[in-house]
Amino acid sequence: MSTMQIDRLLETVVREDASDLHLTTGRPPTVRLNGRLKSLATKVLDNDDMTALMKSVTPEKNQQELQEVGATDFGFAFGDKARFRVAIFKQRGDIAMVLRLIPNKLLTFEQIGLPEVCRELIRRPRGLFIVTGPTGSGKTTSLATMIDHINMNHDHHIITVEDPIEYYHYHKKSVINQRELGVDVPSFSEAIRRSLRADPDVILVGEMRDLETIESAIRAAETGHLVFATLHTTGAAGTINRIIDAFPVDQQEQIRVQLSTSLLAVLSQVLLARIDRPGRVACYEFLVVTPAISNLIREAKTFRIDSAIQTGKKFGMQLLDDHLWSLFSRGMIGAEEMIDKCRDPTGLTQKVHRMGGSVGRVELDESEGAAEE
Repeated sequence: MSTMQIDRLLETVVREDASDLHLTTGRPPTVRLNGRLKSLATKVLDNDDMTALMKSVTPEKNQQELQEVGATDFGFAFGDKARFRVAIFKQRGDIAMVLRLIPNKLLTFEQIGLPEVCRELIRRPRGLFIVTGPTGSGKTTSLATMIDHINMNHDHHIITVEDPIEYYHYHKKSVINQRELGVDVPSFSEAIRRSLRADPDVILVGEMRDLETIESAIRAAETGHLVFATLHTTGAAGTINRIIDAFPVDQQEQIRVQLSTSLLAVLSQVLLARIDRPGRVACYEFLVVTPAISNLIREAKTFRIDSAIQTGKKFGMQLLDDHLWSLFSRGMIGAEEMIDKCRDPTGLTQKVHRMGGSVGRVELDESEGAAEE
């Protein structure tokens, strides 16, 4: 397989608007379309194909890393059509590759359905704004949209630290510098520490992976910067607990106090397959830190946050399950999809039943569980 063919495969991904391309031995090239895997009608890949495909896109230093540690990842531009984030790893002694499509086009708030109140929050001069959700839930896209909004409307200095850089931003009203882990800077925490000396207004931290990075991000937010960061957690209350639990017990009290003053908002999201038309729709849980919520964080009463979100609708807050239910009742997503992604499957299943509907494969377990309660 020549480079011609990797180009043809990438063309297909861009044309079909697939999110990922999976290449592995013993199977034809496979794309992920609207969340589902679909094999392309081409030959089954063998070991030689995989080696040729890998070499056609992988920089020398990444090929070396693959040899030494058995995995590597990087980003590359596919002409001016799109960028790809690539993960390559060894399996059973062969090579496997996954290429994630990073669209070139930045989307607007309306296009991705971000809560309106986000616009207000990202005008704040300081604070920590966390975007969470499972891998592939569109966190990067939501952040890119918010950064682009700041870039167009405010004269700020924006520094991003990413692994790897996904969306490319160009200077608009703001000055924007994007640093890539392993290329421009060794670690997230080091990058935050350095960037504080570069007169930034806004800092984007690709991922809060470890204690040091979490600490640096909170400190940057406290010292008067708007900091965006991501975590792989679900739900707003869970995210706050996860941050506090990352610290040693004797520091948790102090972190609660720091978070209660520096946290602006937590946006949790999932992506769902639509049933009304092809494509996917994002579903959000949104927590805005009001004085009342700030007190709950400080007093270690995070278990009361969910009910505070429910009563905080006038601040633009919403629970994930409420948003899921609204998408379901508007006929945009199916019942199974809603139950798969929700936080309280039993409650929502019963709600569907009360409406006279049914939830395919979950129904039996749920009704048995309900009968026993």
